[in-house]
Amino acid sequence: MAKEKLPITPAIRVLKAEEVEFTSHLYAYEEHGGTEVSARELGVDEHAVVKTIVMEDDSRKPLIVLMHGDLQVSGKQLARIIEARNILPCSPESALKHTGYLVGGTSPFGTRTNMPVYMEETIMDLPRIYINGGKRGYLVGIDPKDAVRVLKPVMVKVGVEK
Repeated sequence: MAKEKLPITPAIRVLKAEEVEFTSHLYAYEEHGGTEVSARELGVDEHAVVKTIVMEDDSRKPLIVLMHGDLQVSGKQLARIIEARNILPCSPESALKHTGYLVGGTSPFGTRTNMPVYMEETIMDLPRIYINGGKRGYLVGIDPKDAVRVLKPVMVKVGVEK
C-alpha cells in the first residue's frame, strides 16, 4: 500500500524551521463541517481542536484568534481587551489575502501577513492541540507550549459557548 503524501505548506515549513515536533492528520474535509467534523474524523475531543479565526478591528487591521473548536469568540470581549470599538470576522476573501490560506485550511503558522495573535488562555491547559496545517482536511498535533513559543500570542479569555 502506498504511503499517503503529506502536504508541505508554509505552516509546515515554519514548524520544521522552528523544530516543533508535530504529528500529521489528514481527514476527509467537509465544506462547513468545521471542528466538529475534524474532531470526529480524528477521534479527538472537539475542545482540543483549535480553530484559527481571522478577524479585523474597526480600522480593518487583521488579527488572528485561536479558539477551542467547541467555543466561539466574543468579539465584544476581545474589542474591550484590545481597546477597539468592535472586532468582526474577516470575509473569506480578506482572510485569504492576509493569510494565503483558504477558509477551512487557515493555519496561524506561515501567514502571508504578520498579524497579532490572540490565544484563548485555557488552550494551555491541554496536553496536545490539533490545529490546521495550512490545508483543508489537514491538522497537525502539537504541544500548546510550542504554539506559544512560535506565535508569541497574547493570552485572552474571550471564549463563549456556541
